[in-house]
Amino acid sequence: MPICNNTPPIALSISGHDPTGGAGVIADAEVFMHFGCHPCSILTCQTVQDSSTVQRLIPLNGSDLIAQANALFNDMSISVIKIGLTGSVECVTAIVNVLQQHPNVPVVFDPVLASGDGTPLASKKLINAITDTLLPLVDVLTPNTLEAVTLSTLSADSPIEELGENLLQKGAKNVLITGGHGQAEQIFNHLFQTDQATQQYGSERLSGEYHGTGCTLASAIAALIATGEPIQNAVEQAQAYTATSIKNARKIGKGQLFPYRFTSH
Repeated sequence: MPICNNTPPIALSISGHDPTGGAGVIADAEVFMHFGCHPCSILTCQTVQDSSTVQRLIPLNGSDLIAQANALFNDMSISVIKIGLTGSVECVTAIVNVLQQHPNVPVVFDPVLASGDGTPLASKKLINAITDTLLPLVDVLTPNTLEAVTLSTLSADSPIEELGENLLQKGAKNVLITGGHGQAEQIFNHLFQTDQATQQYGSERLSGEYHGTGCTLASAIAALIATGEPIQNAVEQAQAYTATSIKNARKIGKGQLFPYRFTSH
């Protein structure tokens, strides 16, 4: 059988397992493949959930996470790391260990602190671990507005500029705050970068409730970085791709709609 030497970029997702496939490592893999990357994954936790709500979260061992990461990095050349649901302080500590061993691999972090229906998925201790140890290792942070408030510890009515600047000061190199969790007819996302002007991106809000939009956006940014796109280009292209995948969303279960991630971009 012929051997193909045209190795694609390899994208690693470190996140939770969503059995519905609407979010988590399955969703990340769909996005990675869409952009021509080979997907790899390491689980932080199992979940009990459906397309409507998360019922239970079962964190996995940090030592197993490190062991699997070592196995992958010893075998493959990872082009980018995308982090999603961290699950526990132990897993955050393990992730930090992995990132410190591989400082030249770009990191995109979607800080999943609550489910789509608002169920909290992170304790105060976990949030502190994220802000104190993980954020300084992140190249692109992609919180929604509520997550940005939580990570910044600023008040909910703080101007978006203050939220972005606060998260940059906490160590994230680039911060894309998304506005999809509001109620306005227009959605505005804001990209904050050190020593650069803030970029604002506007789009029309689509009706309906969606599952896994944050995973889709962050994974698209990661995949585009893996293929060689500069960060700002990756952010812009990923937003367009995510918007199209939401427009083509499908009703898979009885709850939220799932973005269709194999759409053209």
